[in-house]
Amino acid sequence: MATSTFRNKNEVRPKKQGAAKRARVKAQKKRLIGLGVPAEQVEKMQSDTLRKFLKYPKQTKEAFAAAAAN
Repeated sequence: MATSTFRNKNEVRPKKQGAAKRARVKAQKKRLIGLGVPAEQVEKMQSDTLRKFLKYPKQTKEAFAAAAAN
C-alpha cells in the first residue's frame, strides 16, 4: 500500500477544475445581465469585477437603471 499518498492528504484532495470555473463565471454573467447590466459591458468585465457587482445586487440594479435612464 502506498503510504505516502495515504498520509499526505494534500496529494489526494480534489483539485479545482477549469470547466467548473467557466460554468460559474457564465452563470454570474447571466445573473448580472438579469440585473440590467448591458451585455456588452458584462462581456468585458473580469471575474472579480463580476463578483463585486453581484455582492450587492440591489445597488447594482439601481445604479445601472439610473445609467440607462440618462
